[in-house]
Amino acid sequence: MDTSKVAAVVGVGPGLGAALARRFAREGYAVGLLARSESNLHPVRQELEKAGGRAGIYTADAADAASLGSAFARLRTELGAPEVCIYNAGSYKVAGVLELTPEQLESSWRIGCLGGFLMAREAVPAMLERGRGTLLFTGATASLRGTARFAAFAVSKFGLRALAQSLARELGPRGIHVAHVVIDGMIDTGSGTATKLSPDAIAETYWQLHRQDASAWTQELDLRPATEKF
Repeated sequence: MDTSKVAAVVGVGPGLGAALARRFAREGYAVGLLARSESNLHPVRQELEKAGGRAGIYTADAADAASLGSAFARLRTELGAPEVCIYNAGSYKVAGVLELTPEQLESSWRIGCLGGFLMAREAVPAMLERGRGTLLFTGATASLRGTARFAAFAVSKFGLRALAQSLARELGPRGIHVAHVVIDGMIDTGSGTATKLSPDAIAETYWQLHRQDASAWTQELDLRPATEKF
């Protein structure tokens, strides 16, 4: 394995986060696994190592600059500076305007949007030094449309989309590919139904985004099951 190749996934769980880690590990990447809950990280690392891969686990609050900074410092020391970073963290509270508290709205924005900014600040310096890198951000239907009772989620996802657009325009000319992926539908967590998105199929798209030639970069794309109405 070429251990100079490093990927980081912020927001690792048993669904898409794990699938992303598997996909990049399959290509010989050492994978930094980041999440608030360490219990989400151990099974993924064990799976990757059983398949012959290399992974490190780093607990962090993505919405806290000091916490995420400490995790990335350890990751850089143990694995190396990532050439690809994926922001997959998110949180939402389903509530109407009179039920949703200011604290809940702010928490959703901090996890869903601010954390993406903090990840970029940790990853970009080494990418600029190399003259290349990839930042990928997981969006949702709420990135494009605010639905009743989903104001907190929509605010965070609209913000993350805006961040990705700004970063792409700033960093693209300097060799860093920034892309935002709109996941328009429910991600399958084990049912295998055709009405939900396969995490492995989504992960394949992220891999292809990372591999794109700079002459034809995608900044945003959407993914949904063939049966999904849109």
